[in-house]
Amino acid sequence: MDLAINPFSSGTRLRDMIRGIRACKTAAEERAVVRRECAAIRAAISEGDHDYRHRNLAKLMFIHMLGYPTHFGQMECLKLIAAAGFPEKRIGYLGLMLLLDERQEVLMLVTNSLKQDLNHSNQFIVGLALCALGNICSAEMARDLAPEVERLLQSRDPNTKKKAALCSIRIVRKVPDLAENFMGSASSLLKEKHHGVLISAVQLCTELCKASNDALEYLRKNCIEGLVRILRDVSNSSYAPEYDVAGITDPFLHIRVLKLMRTLSQGDADCSEYINDILAQVSTKTESNKNAGNAILYECVETIMGIEATSGLRVLAINILGRFLSNRDNNIRYVAMNMLMKAIAVDTQAVQRHRATILECVKDADVSIRKRALELVYLLVNDTNVKPLTKELVDYLEVSDQDFKEDLTARICSIVEKFSQDKLWYLDQMFRVLSLAGNYVKDDVWHALIVLMNNASELQGYSVRSLYKALQACGEQESLVRVAVWCIGEYGEMLVNNISMLDVEEPITVTESDAVDAVELVLKRYSADVTTRAMCLVALLKLSSRFPPTSERIKEIVAQNKGDTVLELQQRSIEFSSIIQRHQAIKSSLLERMPVLDEANYLVKRAASTQATVSSVKSAPAITPGGPLKLPNGVAKPPAAPLADLLDLSSDDAPVTTSDPSTAPNDFLQDLLGIGLTDSSPTGGAPFASTDILMDLLSIGSSPVQNGPPTSSFSPPGKETKPAPVTPQVVDLLDGLSSSTSLPDENAAYPTITAFQSATLRIAFSFKKQPGKPQETTINASFTNLTTSTFTDFIFQAAVPKFIQLRLDPASGSALPASRNGSVTQSLSVTNNQHGQKPLAMRIRMSYKVNGEDRLEQGQINNFPSGL
Repeated sequence: MDLAINPFSSGTRLRDMIRGIRACKTAAEERAVVRRECAAIRAAISEGDHDYRHRNLAKLMFIHMLGYPTHFGQMECLKLIAAAGFPEKRIGYLGLMLLLDERQEVLMLVTNSLKQDLNHSNQFIVGLALCALGNICSAEMARDLAPEVERLLQSRDPNTKKKAALCSIRIVRKVPDLAENFMGSASSLLKEKHHGVLISAVQLCTELCKASNDALEYLRKNCIEGLVRILRDVSNSSYAPEYDVAGITDPFLHIRVLKLMRTLSQGDADCSEYINDILAQVSTKTESNKNAGNAILYECVETIMGIEATSGLRVLAINILGRFLSNRDNNIRYVAMNMLMKAIAVDTQAVQRHRATILECVKDADVSIRKRALELVYLLVNDTNVKPLTKELVDYLEVSDQDFKEDLTARICSIVEKFSQDKLWYLDQMFRVLSLAGNYVKDDVWHALIVLMNNASELQGYSVRSLYKALQACGEQESLVRVAVWCIGEYGEMLVNNISMLDVEEPITVTESDAVDAVELVLKRYSADVTTRAMCLVALLKLSSRFPPTSERIKEIVAQNKGDTVLELQQRSIEFSSIIQRHQAIKSSLLERMPVLDEANYLVKRAASTQATVSSVKSAPAITPGGPLKLPNGVAKPPAAPLADLLDLSSDDAPVTTSDPSTAPNDFLQDLLGIGLTDSSPTGGAPFASTDILMDLLSIGSSPVQNGPPTSSFSPPGKETKPAPVTPQVVDLLDGLSSSTSLPDENAAYPTITAFQSATLRIAFSFKKQPGKPQETTINASFTNLTTSTFTDFIFQAAVPKFIQLRLDPASGSALPASRNGSVTQSLSVTNNQHGQKPLAMRIRMSYKVNGEDRLEQGQINNFPSGL
């Protein structure tokens, strides 16, 4: 008899099993103990041991919580549930909730037992059945047992009503069509006094509103008065120890009622007007010195913002959020700013009153608070307050943390561009941002600044003088340096002669030599930045025309870069030296000021580019020339993308050529290699289609660009850089033709070739063939860095015509040591399906980083040994 009352009395083995498992020192020991116990339980189940069934199930539940399989004990749960005693049913229902879920077919067998227990005279057994049904109820069980649960909502026992309401929530979620069966019972439960019943009833009403529009309308008509009464009684009630939390009576009920009020009053003016008074009362009476009170106040604010509240009530709600901003708890301040961001759309003026407090939050020590406050300030900016708000943000930019400068700079630039109505103010703010955080200003921002200065002729003198002074004071800011160098090159005579002085300016003394000194200093200081050095060379070239006495000195400075390892700078230096020395007659007209750019057209293109970038980021990562490539070596793009797109064979300034459908299949290789595409004649004849692919590969009758890095596309706005002169290459025609007519010995040794070489990078290919497989070739590529800077994130990619199959193995590393001190190797497996008829052809692309700056080189290989 003692065992039936207390199945866990001393002498049972449950505690011993737990001690044994906890005493295990290894996982293997634990598994052994569990296996032994599971075997004993299986044996007891097979023998039909009724005396210790509840104990065995309790042990199975513990084993299940450890993660071991216990499916063999599921039927024992059903047997215990069918037992007559409460202890057995309690263990049985607990096992049912723990060992089974609604997806188990065996669960259907317990429906009849649940129905019997829901009609049991013992309220505790009824409670067990309701608890189990509320946890594992399936849609079929919900339909079968809904009438019993609905009947129990009218029970006299508060605990039974509460559990029935919670079980009803599960039934409504599983079968929303049953919502109308519970509307009347849920409405009547709101008249109860017991807080447990009330909070369960409010939850049930909330779920009914989500499940059915009819239930929403019914509860809106029949429950709103009851909810107001509950909220008033709870907020005005005296101290009740069983419900008190930090001096506030049942804050959980407060919050649940407020949420249901918000659901019922959304989009309904009558309901909103009815609850306005009680919301104002709760908002003013609740103390905010405890978290419980703050939670109620926050829910009040959310309810006010979500309904058709009066303007006075909205102001009260926003003032509460303003008080939250002064709270020491960062969590409260964060949720307050989140709510204020929503409130701006409802009542901007009320939020504007707390602008000073929000600005202080931008300077907070917590990074989450700073970022959220910055977003909120951005939403607060309008035409009337843009200048004071921008001043505050720019002042803080000077002392802000390095980690926060990027976000702050981006927001300030966006505000200035969006709300600026005065070009002078715009320039002043951008110059200051460039001086304080020029390293964080994005390229499109300073490009737009250059376009504006190019269009504002009356402010060009002011701009160049301001930038010259900023350059002297803050020469380490990259974007500032670039804009200043461009300005000095374009408007150097305005700087020296103080042309177009404004009333707010004071004259400065700058000689022609000083202007050249400033650009020369930048050229030396930014020795690793190709873009800045290229801009300096262009600026010096223009100054040689603006200041003729300095031409010789400028020619010497420019000539120092003739031996530069960067081909772009080397080419510019040679060509610019030639212009200064040999082309005096055309120099002045060649180096005139940049013509006025179409500002409106530029802004439209910029907006379209930004939108396209956002769309591509949202859809899928794309490979862009010169951009960071996140693919590992040897991994190509998805097959759906065209092969030509992998190497970006079409340039930005030329349309992609589409082959005519009648063109021979060999034309694909011509398109891939970009040679011999068309033979345009003055008579407008049809394009010439080559019949000999080898002749095209050897570039007969054309002058393809030899292997090497493409000329950098960088050029300051309005200036085009001449392409590097192409040196024709002598081709051994007989060697090439012999490769197409005869097959060499498979075991012949193939020489190592230099497949690609530029001023910065050399690639060597060595070849190996497997006996009996002449069409297959293994290429071992070796990459060597010829510069004094280490290459990081090195990625090699290749593309071949359709008749060739290519597989890239992973590279041996992603970093190329400087000055030839080591190399990276990578294997390529090539299968030429037309071996002996067509030679190998390949287009390659290499991307890497130098001091964090992306570099890209590409070329084509057509000097493979014959027989491959």
